[in-house]
Amino acid sequence: MNKLGRKLLPYLRPYRLQFVWALLQVFAIAGFELLKPWPLQIVIDHALGGKPMAGQLAGFSAVGLLVIACVAIVAVQIASGALTLLHNYTTIGVGQRMVNDLRGALYAHLQRLSLAFHSRQKVGDLMYRVTADSFAVQTMIMNGLLPIISAVVLLGGMLFILVPLDPTLTLLSLTIVPALFVLIAIFNRKITTVAGQVRDADGVVYSLVQWAISSVKVVQAFTKEEAEYRRFMVASRASLGATLKLYNWQTLYSGVVNVVIAAGTAIVLYAGGRAVIDGTLTVGQLIVFISYLAQLYQPVNQITQSWGLIAGARIGAGRVFEILDTEADLKDGAREFPPEGARGDIAWQGISFNYRADTPVLRAVDLEIKAGMKVALVGPTGAGKSTLLGLLPRFFDPSTGIITIDGVDVREFTLKSLRQQIAMVLQPPLIFPISVRENIAYGRPEASAEEVEAAARLARIHDLVVSLPQGYDTVIGESGATLSEGEKQRLTIARALLRDAPILILDEPTSALDVETEAVVMQGIERLTTGRTTFIIAHRLSTVRSCDLVLVLRDGIIVEKGGVAELIAQKGVFADYYNTQFRVEEPILGEP
Repeated sequence: MNKLGRKLLPYLRPYRLQFVWALLQVFAIAGFELLKPWPLQIVIDHALGGKPMAGQLAGFSAVGLLVIACVAIVAVQIASGALTLLHNYTTIGVGQRMVNDLRGALYAHLQRLSLAFHSRQKVGDLMYRVTADSFAVQTMIMNGLLPIISAVVLLGGMLFILVPLDPTLTLLSLTIVPALFVLIAIFNRKITTVAGQVRDADGVVYSLVQWAISSVKVVQAFTKEEAEYRRFMVASRASLGATLKLYNWQTLYSGVVNVVIAAGTAIVLYAGGRAVIDGTLTVGQLIVFISYLAQLYQPVNQITQSWGLIAGARIGAGRVFEILDTEADLKDGAREFPPEGARGDIAWQGISFNYRADTPVLRAVDLEIKAGMKVALVGPTGAGKSTLLGLLPRFFDPSTGIITIDGVDVREFTLKSLRQQIAMVLQPPLIFPISVRENIAYGRPEASAEEVEAAARLARIHDLVVSLPQGYDTVIGESGATLSEGEKQRLTIARALLRDAPILILDEPTSALDVETEAVVMQGIERLTTGRTTFIIAHRLSTVRSCDLVLVLRDGIIVEKGGVAELIAQKGVFADYYNTQFRVEEPILGEP
């Protein structure tokens, strides 16, 4: 708990003045709470009992004292309520800002972690940590620590009043306190365990919902709606069952605490009643004492309840810091590319890569590409094509070996500077639920409207865009749901065209296009690739035949490389792919 507290305190530091202000409010509220019972003694002992008043109230009649006591009750309650309202506004405001800071830190850290990290995580669980677990900082500090401080202040003030009033009754009232703290130790251990189960179960539900919604087309295509519904309901029942179990333990905890408090109240009531019968205590004093007694147990109960909240929130905070404590496996470099950008000479030297220790994806790859070359990568699914190119912008780092751009290890560059040198068309095409203009300008938000339109024309998407209700300002549906696959692909090509980077990575850039559209788009791509180092992951002949070099990968190894004509003439692996996989639009080298 101390270790976790040290991690949370930096999120409180920017708001330390507001926290001190909240503490001052705690003392003021405690003062008014301590005043509440006293008007009752004035009514019972003086206004009704006839006992003379001392001090400034000595000259008032019984009716006058009754009026003063009633006004005091209302005034104290109004002041206490106003202070409580101000206190809640202060603490909730500070707590929300702390949650926002922690949530922002977690989100930013997730953005810095590599794709290798994200491939091991469930998206829904990460969403739950960002959106729900991040509230732990508010729960632990503002809803846990501060109420405990408030309760301790109020408890101290009550003891300061009660001990002179009747030391024996005060001592009796405190006999149950050790039992209450024993209950804390027993129940909180169990509540903490169950709270962890709830968080894990909720994370599973988030993951299932995220997966099902993002894969709804596949679910419907294979008519698996009922199966996915059953799978969701199993996870949902497990989550709700864990939550019910947590509520049951918390309710049992609260019930046992209330029984112990009732026992303490009964003991004090019996002893105080005997004192009134014996004449050593007035009825008014007993009423004041009983009133304080109810408030005395309230801060004790508040301490136990707040400690329970802290124990439950500790699980969420632990899950947040489990991610924040994960060191970024991509260490940022310090070097920047020159203002004119990279030349585009690229080399892979002794590159091997494993997603898992026992599963090599790339093995001892050596490759040198000169600036301005256009390179095609072909091979079966899982051969390592995307992984080989994914190492270039450092989506992940190689297990062994180095990659250089213009003779410099890419790890020496800042990630931002490195990735600004690379434009990509990825699969599947990634479209954001923002306007068409913002989608195309995603890599260059400062681009002018004319530049955006020029990129759209090159990608042959302009005519479609201007036919939309708001043209380039039309907002596209989630994941491009309002566009066809071909339209989405052309939009991502326009995005890459506008980026105007010296290095291009095109992952099957025309796979979703018809032959006619593909021919037109390829003209735009040809213009884009001129003078730039270009890598194309290809399964169609049209994207391979104009390349300077073809790399054939199989099982993480480059098994063949050369020009298209050269590889066909060798009648090796590429020739087999050519004959069985590539779609032939026209003969090559006089082949029929």
